[in-house]
Amino acid sequence: MNFTRAKLTSEITAEFVQEISARLSEDKQVRRTLPGHGRLHIDRKIPFLVVYRHPLSRVDEGTENLIKGEASYLVAPSSPKYRAGISSLVKAVVKTLSRVPGAFLIIEVWSREAPPRIFDEENERTAPSFRIFVPPDRIPAEAVESMKKSLSAVAISKNKAAVSTVFSHRTWPERFVPLISAKDIKNYNCFLIGLEVSSIYRNPENGELYPLVLRKIHRGMSRALQQSAFAFSHQNTTTRPPNYKSLGRRAVVKAVWEVDNRLAEISNEFEFLLLVTPINIEQSWTKFRSCKCNCEPVFYYRPIPVDPSVLKRKLYEIPFDRIEDPSLASIFHEKLVEIEMKFSMLRDRNTRNFFYGSMQLFGEIDDELVQLSDRILSTISPKSREFSGRKIVPAAHFADRAREEIERYRKIVPGMNSKVVIRDDITGLMVSNGNLFIGNKVKIAQSRVEALIQHEVGTHVLTYVNGRNQPFQQLYCGLAGSDELQEGLAVLSEYLVGGLSPPRFRLLAGRVIAAHMLINGATFIDTFRELHDSRGFSQRTSFIITSRIYRGGGFTKDAIYLRGFVNLLKYLRNGGELAPLMIGKISMEDVKVIQELQLRKVLKPPVLLPQYLENPKSLLKLADIKAGTRIFKII
Repeated sequence: MNFTRAKLTSEITAEFVQEISARLSEDKQVRRTLPGHGRLHIDRKIPFLVVYRHPLSRVDEGTENLIKGEASYLVAPSSPKYRAGISSLVKAVVKTLSRVPGAFLIIEVWSREAPPRIFDEENERTAPSFRIFVPPDRIPAEAVESMKKSLSAVAISKNKAAVSTVFSHRTWPERFVPLISAKDIKNYNCFLIGLEVSSIYRNPENGELYPLVLRKIHRGMSRALQQSAFAFSHQNTTTRPPNYKSLGRRAVVKAVWEVDNRLAEISNEFEFLLLVTPINIEQSWTKFRSCKCNCEPVFYYRPIPVDPSVLKRKLYEIPFDRIEDPSLASIFHEKLVEIEMKFSMLRDRNTRNFFYGSMQLFGEIDDELVQLSDRILSTISPKSREFSGRKIVPAAHFADRAREEIERYRKIVPGMNSKVVIRDDITGLMVSNGNLFIGNKVKIAQSRVEALIQHEVGTHVLTYVNGRNQPFQQLYCGLAGSDELQEGLAVLSEYLVGGLSPPRFRLLAGRVIAAHMLINGATFIDTFRELHDSRGFSQRTSFIITSRIYRGGGFTKDAIYLRGFVNLLKYLRNGGELAPLMIGKISMEDVKVIQELQLRKVLKPPVLLPQYLENPKSLLKLADIKAGTRIFKII
């Protein structure tokens, strides 16, 4: 991505305006700091400009933030000494960018000086309100209607916005002069829309901002501005953008890279899963069995190599407020919250507070998921066996197969540095930072080998590598809430390669039951006995399930395997595509934002796709799911 350093100009001269016109004619990005705390940002040829002018006689905290992040915006000083220069600059932009599409749209945004108190009567909360100003003689009807519809969906605390249309020859703030003359409006086929927003994002008494309200209004307004520009392009110009999201910003400013880098540095300073995984599972199992399964195990963990409080302080020193793009600001802020929760959990490891942090991180377990798990455990017999019977593959052989799969991907991405390591301090399989760790005593049923290869390498390693090949490091570190989709994809991959066996289904359901019991206050022994005595799991399997759930003080992550799988099936049945989910480590909630960033050409397509997407049998199963196959037919 090209980034042109913002240049400071002390005045808007004819030469400066000519330079801007020349760059726009060549389809080059323009990002210039203007006198009087102004700024011009246009990152490519698009037929619209969003404008905000600083009021002369009052402080207007936060309002200019509402237009920043758009692909084409102007923050202008309103002082009379800059008026001629700003007018000349706007005329040059309109003249240059209207030449090919044949029309141009200017949307000017301002805040209402005395915002009306619009209340939701039941909750007595202030709701957002907008007024759209349009001239009675030159109405870009589709653009206005699209803006009105989109703004109506903006809500604060469930209070939806009030939106009205005002027909007026004045489409700019009171006591201001027009940005462009009537003659130039006609010559360049320019259309004007004014958007007045109530300033509920700041305290009316002292002007202090309400950051969360401002952020929400910013996102809603950004969507409305882009949808309006999209409708205008199709109705009034020769350009045909494929989607309103494609009119979003492509250029990424320095502040975004700084936030991304610093977030990644902090994420990479600790390996959360390793730090909450006991190192004495085998020894604990031996002791548990020797006391006839009546004594609660004591788990030991790796020393925490970082000070969570220090890292938390570093986290809040990151300048998130300098990110102009509302979509990027949203995903980075959500990641901040997730990392902070993990720091708190590490600090609270082996206490009840660790469990509360886990509930925040991985969410509630609803009754529907518990009922599904009950049905799975009652439908599939505890005596069910793996497809290959007693044929077992030891850790070393499984590691060789994993390395073979990684080498297949390395031919496509030569720089891929993922490794397979056999360790004596874990009991199962784990991917961390793109590396596959295998417990040295792992034994895998022959029929499960390919399923686990696709689970660990074809999902977790692959999405790590794809994320590595994106411009943002958060795509490999993992966006907030990415674990659930990751595990859903991994379980789906097991099914598509024919390895999602009945015992595996029972295991996923058993984890949900164990997590549900933990939440309801059951002890380790209670949960173990429920799994073994009532649900038919072997003693060792019951112990491993319970240990994974009760580690650290209560860790509910294992419930997301089945929940992620169920939600992924719903996504596919509703027409969602599988390949785009492989772009990196994202959550289902991120899909729309990721699609938007791809349309804006901020993100690239994934460099790797799992091998099962080339397998006719796997594709047939995937087609059946899209056609409506339910989970019990899969079982």
